[in-house]
Amino acid sequence: MAGGVNKVILIGNLGADPEVRFTPGGQAVANFRIATSESWQDKNGQKQERTEWHRIVVWGKLAELCGEYLKKGRQCYVEGRLQTREWMDKENRKNYTTEVVANAVTFLGGRDAGDGASGGGGGRRQSGGGGQSRGMDNNDYGQPPPMDDGMGGPSGGGGNNEDDIPF
Repeated sequence: MAGGVNKVILIGNLGADPEVRFTPGGQAVANFRIATSESWQDKNGQKQERTEWHRIVVWGKLAELCGEYLKKGRQCYVEGRLQTREWMDKENRKNYTTEVVANAVTFLGGRDAGDGASGGGGGRRQSGGGGQSRGMDNNDYGQPPPMDDGMGGPSGGGGNNEDDIPF
């Protein structure tokens, strides 16, 4: 197999409202964390539970939509790739973080589902990406994903259509 596969699929609940920033070039980037939990019975019949926290980075119009519609406690489906980045802190120590660079986010539950309720609704949103590359520093969230018009080809622009409505 040439290349390999780097694909992540998560369904979890937001730990806090997304933080949306803009690059100097005007590209939106949203950061948030989601929790996933698994439970099982140990050999003594006791219920055990483990929660994992995942850092999510979203680019472009999808980042703006996440900032607008996702709130703490809301459940969402995230699809993307793992990326590890490094930076130097103030004490000149090298730090690393691994995060999911999302290319699709589905908002689960209703618009007011920030209380952790789940259910139907939401819609699948795919990232438009774009932007320029920069050196690795504290505010570098990795290269934005390549632009995709959802039809298998590159997008020529930010066309506005009815599918952009997140509900």
